[in-house]
Amino acid sequence: MLQIDDADRIRTITLDRPEALNAFNEALYDATTDALLDAAVDNSVAVVVITGTGRAFSAGTDVVEMAQRNTGGIEAGRHGFPGLVDQLVAFPKPLICAVNGLALGIGATMLALSDLVFMSTEARVRCPFTDLAVAPEAASSFTFPAMLGRHDATWILLSSQWFSAEECREMGLAWKVTAPEELLDVTMAHARVLASKSISSLMESKRTIIAALEPQIIAARERENAAFAHLMGRPANIEALTALAERRTPDFAAIDLEHG
Repeated sequence: MLQIDDADRIRTITLDRPEALNAFNEALYDATTDALLDAAVDNSVAVVVITGTGRAFSAGTDVVEMAQRNTGGIEAGRHGFPGLVDQLVAFPKPLICAVNGLALGIGATMLALSDLVFMSTEARVRCPFTDLAVAPEAASSFTFPAMLGRHDATWILLSSQWFSAEECREMGLAWKVTAPEELLDVTMAHARVLASKSISSLMESKRTIIAALEPQIIAARERENAAFAHLMGRPANIEALTALAERRTPDFAAIDLEHG
């Protein structure tokens, strides 16, 4: 489910649920959060890199488990989605994402909470919130406009469309794009530059960069949580999850006419 490797003061956290495209179920949310908590206080770790196995970085929240949780069939984890986002926001050391493949949902929005993003040319990004009849998450309603500009952020968050690695680089969601076979080499080369520095200096420098953004991130998450609470389990969301399970396009027009 999770691979953890240390080298040159760099801890690599590899999401390892390839059969589920590295989608986050409650167990993976908890494991990843614990890994970040451990790395934050480990004086032998200066930099953390997150990547994925197989053809995906992460397909986001496991929608099968999401549907089961809506009916009370799944117990929430110790940290879950909120705990992982808490730690992504609070993580005190340089955090790098090496996006090897598909990145959906939290697999996409977490990129804007990291410090550097490298993408394979085979990577593709999608924020499927409107296809699921929910709202943006993980402070992306603030971080995406701040990083990408309002127009690009609006399109990526509202359209539920796929975006290529090069489009992400042009918009500002990715810093560098590499050939697939070079992704980890390039990522680690940059990580080693940072890992050669004083950890206390890295942490204080990151803190000064992030401090001004924290109030906006907190406020965005509060607004998003309220929007999610309003939308989850409503007819459009139920239709979206049912259509997903039935492998068809959701009929939101009919839902909107019936329920307003």
